[in-house]
Amino acid sequence: MQTPPEAKTRVRALQSAMTSANQAGAAPAFSPLYQQIRGLILNSLRSGEWKPGESIPSEVELATRYRVSQGTVRKAIDELASENLLLRRQGKGTFVATHAEQQVQFRFLKLVPDAGTQGSEGPAQRTIIECRRTRASTDVTRALALRSGDQVLQARRVLSFGGAPTILEDIWLPALPFKGLTAERLANYQGAMYALFETEFNVRMVRAEEKIRAVAASPAQAQLLEVAPGAPLLSVERVAYTYQDEPMELRRGYYRTDTRHYRNDVS
Repeated sequence: MQTPPEAKTRVRALQSAMTSANQAGAAPAFSPLYQQIRGLILNSLRSGEWKPGESIPSEVELATRYRVSQGTVRKAIDELASENLLLRRQGKGTFVATHAEQQVQFRFLKLVPDAGTQGSEGPAQRTIIECRRTRASTDVTRALALRSGDQVLQARRVLSFGGAPTILEDIWLPALPFKGLTAERLANYQGAMYALFETEFNVRMVRAEEKIRAVAASPAQAQLLEVAPGAPLLSVERVAYTYQDEPMELRRGYYRTDTRHYRNDVS
């Protein structure tokens, strides 16, 4: 049985698109069809074809573009939505996720009150201790895949809830992509820090890796968090990555857990 001309055309178009996507690091050609389409959509996100907060083409338009069924496109979009890279809005379409969205703002903040839900206390009160340019230490260089001697921005801040200092964060960012970031700019921005990175520096964090351990508060940490020296803290070290899978932030957080706990959904 001969393959119909329109089917041949679809296969050639998909193979050509997948070749470009594979060269850019998308899903390999042997993966299921919906995964291949997911890779193509992700490649468009990486290239900036659709910006955070913007709508992407409809399922019908994408199905026509990639010459596949609408159901295949829907399955690909469902997977990207489950990864918080896309957001579906009933009756409006599908949008590129942005850290300005409330459900995305708390994606990387896993500390929740023992009584209540994440975000129920409202936004955290932020105190910027410092933001300065410095030479990256060996461990920061390794975590951010920098070269020896590269400059980084080092920031320290305290997040308080209900007036109680709860989280102390030390943050390191590559200096070049965040040129112009200052303590004053951090303090004056009213949204989430990742939303600032996204809207003003065109850097979008899409995934993170964390290491968690229990530690005792140092005298300096104890003073900022208003606990006794040696008090138990939860240490969370996070490396956040962009669409291009570039490590763009090292963050070490020290959490008080006397009235809160670390919550993670495992599937």
